[in-house]
Amino acid sequence: MSQAADTGARVVATFTSPGQVRLTSLPPLALYVHFPWCVRKCPYCDFNSHEWKGERFPEADYLDALRADLEQALPLVWGRQVHTVFIGGGTPSLLSAAGLDRMLSDVRALLPLDADAEITLEANPGTFEAAKFAQFRASGVNRLSVGIQSFSEVHLKALGRIHDTAQARAAVEIAAKNFDNFNLDLMFALPNQTLDECRTDIETALSFAPPHLSLYHLTLEPNTLFAKFPPVVPDDDASADMQEWIHARTAEAGYGRYEVSAYAKPNHQCKHNLNYWRFGDYLGIGAGAHTKLSFPNRILRQARYKHPATFIEQAKAGTAVQEEREVGARDLPFEFMLNTLRLVEGFPVHSFAERTGLPMSTIEPALKEAERRGLITRDFTQIAPTPLGQRFLNDLQELFLRDD
Repeated sequence: MSQAADTGARVVATFTSPGQVRLTSLPPLALYVHFPWCVRKCPYCDFNSHEWKGERFPEADYLDALRADLEQALPLVWGRQVHTVFIGGGTPSLLSAAGLDRMLSDVRALLPLDADAEITLEANPGTFEAAKFAQFRASGVNRLSVGIQSFSEVHLKALGRIHDTAQARAAVEIAAKNFDNFNLDLMFALPNQTLDECRTDIETALSFAPPHLSLYHLTLEPNTLFAKFPPVVPDDDASADMQEWIHARTAEAGYGRYEVSAYAKPNHQCKHNLNYWRFGDYLGIGAGAHTKLSFPNRILRQARYKHPATFIEQAKAGTAVQEEREVGARDLPFEFMLNTLRLVEGFPVHSFAERTGLPMSTIEPALKEAERRGLITRDFTQIAPTPLGQRFLNDLQELFLRDD
């Protein structure tokens, strides 16, 4: 059987063969594009990112592979509108202005993209050139996410960042000049960080009045340099003090905390991430990208080949997907709760059946236990984590793990 025929047979089977669930409607669809290279791998980073040690990464080859990957995936999303695009990494701002323009042109040519789609690009301060970012905006990027992490020289060095304080400030100024909608990424509970140093970082960020802030607690992830050589970080009590102060100060500054680490001015929540947290669908293309797609009888997850060179080779051969699995009815409740309980507002009761194809009775025992422990609040329309549930989110989510 030819590759085209094999692909066709697989797509037909995905849509028509019996599955473990029955969905009456499909959730919104987003597109994630992964750019795998960065100037230097940060010691805390567990994302699929690779240092590029040569003169220039193979931009044209990678863009060819992205288009091939997207073309191969089209039959699975045929006719579905795409509401948001997120270009993450790595450091996608390393792309040339012409390269990014080509990428977005390919996306628009192949997918029915909303006219007002939110299109986010991740950018790092060490890669900021004012002229290039104006061109990114002209190409259609309408939201920038800037990886500041800290404004402190000491902590930037501790985190292995390639930018300094002056570059961080300049990057925010360029972002604010070219984009109405931008996000600043910062971390707290950094190596040897004090509460006052945390406050200074956040106050500096607030002085630029960004529409959105992502404020993450530094975690020492497995398979990172920090996991191998752990730095001295604030203890649980000190980091909890930082978290409480951040909650209060951002609220005072007019930001609503709508997810574990996300704070937004009114009407500036990240639509792309909201789709993840509401258990929406997303097509992921590029090295190591993950996909979740719903069909009438099943929900599929895919992962692309991770190494850039392997991905380029496989995508051009029409075989970019390394792993594909159907999410079983046993795992769906936990996967749904893993996402939706991150939201401060929780989720509408009806969305569980809509997004998983399962009845609410599937999770009723776990909901009762969560309610008994004071971890959730619920009525006939909405289920949400309580402040206690937000604080002990892992414990709350684990109640929905099936161990039988």
